[in-house]
Amino acid sequence: MSADDQQFLDILASIPGQLKQHSVAVAEHVDKYVDIAAVQVRDAINSTSWIPESVRSRLPVAAPPPPVIVTHSSTYERVQDWFARNKILTGLVVVGASYATYKIVKHTKSSRKTRKAKRAANGGRLEVIVIAGSPSLPLTKSLALQMERKGFIVYVVCTNIDDEVLVQNLGRPDIKPFGIDITDPPNAGQSIERFAQYLQTPHASVPGAKANYLTLKAVLLIPSLTYQTSPIATIPPSSFADLFNTHLLHPILTIQSFLPLLTSRLTPPEKKKPAQPSTPKVLVFTPSIISSINPPFHAPEATVCSALSAFTDVLTAELRPLSIPVTQFQLGTFDFSGFTPSRSLPTAGQASPAETLQWPEAARHTYGRNYVSQSSSAISAGRVRGMRGSSLRELHNTVFDVVDGSENANVVRIGLGAGLYGFVGRYVPRSMVSWMMGIRRIDELSAWNDEFHHNQRLAALNSASEGELEESAESASENDEMLGDIGASRFVNVAVTPNVWGEDPKSPKR
Repeated sequence: MSADDQQFLDILASIPGQLKQHSVAVAEHVDKYVDIAAVQVRDAINSTSWIPESVRSRLPVAAPPPPVIVTHSSTYERVQDWFARNKILTGLVVVGASYATYKIVKHTKSSRKTRKAKRAANGGRLEVIVIAGSPSLPLTKSLALQMERKGFIVYVVCTNIDDEVLVQNLGRPDIKPFGIDITDPPNAGQSIERFAQYLQTPHASVPGAKANYLTLKAVLLIPSLTYQTSPIATIPPSSFADLFNTHLLHPILTIQSFLPLLTSRLTPPEKKKPAQPSTPKVLVFTPSIISSINPPFHAPEATVCSALSAFTDVLTAELRPLSIPVTQFQLGTFDFSGFTPSRSLPTAGQASPAETLQWPEAARHTYGRNYVSQSSSAISAGRVRGMRGSSLRELHNTVFDVVDGSENANVVRIGLGAGLYGFVGRYVPRSMVSWMMGIRRIDELSAWNDEFHHNQRLAALNSASEGELEESAESASENDEMLGDIGASRFVNVAVTPNVWGEDPKSPKR
């Protein structure tokens, strides 16, 4: 077969496919126009009035929708459906209910617990607690009375005769004054040594009864809880010096004085050493509302409480290897109506707008408006305004649980507002906290008045006579030579003297 014949055969073979393709295209085209023509004819027939009804075309009638059957769901199904639509809100409700249930169960279990100190077979008291706090503080009084009721022998640290009188006025034979002068380290060391010998000597609760040895269970440190509220610019340097001595250095030296006693592992000489000797505990109480959020005009309290918290953290780290637990109580607001007319914890002085009248005019113009706004806020005095505060029973029970070892936390937040403001201080921006307390931006500042400040300096110089200046210079030189005589009742003596361990800090190490 030649090539021309093969080409002719190929052309003949392709003719049926082409015919089929063209026939399909023609059929589709015809169907399209036939459908259009049919629709037009049908519409024309239906729109002509003289054509009988029997001749007109009828459109197919759509089937009616299935009937809707209304069923009444049960309450359980409606609740389940609501939970399915509101999953986030349901989760929050479950978490809140679980937390509330946990707190209620814990509070109920704690309130039913019997809390009594260990006693001897003849009923004598065996366990001793030392409270290092001013006897005039309501917190010191309440803890001393409650711990005595629970069976402890309570010693309250007293630095002068007035404190001893306050302790004796409580009228409890097992609440006794503990005289110690922490401003004089050698004297403080002697007082601690006498107390250690007292613990190592058997004592009888009543004459003729069997003598028993006493055990030191805990040392409770309660610093002063009264602070000044004022702008930093209006606080004189002497006030800061007095504040740091009485509120910060005094508690630190108190703990330092007791450290030899805490770390000595007191064991009665005639008694075999137990396998696991009981170690005393250290409890430090500090206000927490102001130091958690550090609001304006509370620099003294925020500074001292933050420093005490840092000191407690370091003390905890140092005593942990010695198995001496240290617990910091961060206090909120408590109801002290039974001990003082005030219904709130006296963690800060009541701020009064009239105090701004004692400030210089420039300071009053700069800080006065915000100070008045902040003093009227809900936490102006380190308390929650309009609320009585938590019950002291909650505090007493928690302190007992820490002393007997039931509670082992390093930090315990207790009291109304302690946990809430701790959360606010950690997670809420400072600017928002200040705005909520009424602090607003001050655009108009007072101009610098050279004449005013110059007249103030001249008045200060003229008010001091030459004799007064000489006397102050002599007293200053005497104070430089002997720091131990600078008012031990108000300031802590930090002279270079032997410490409570009986060692001279200047002596060379062996």
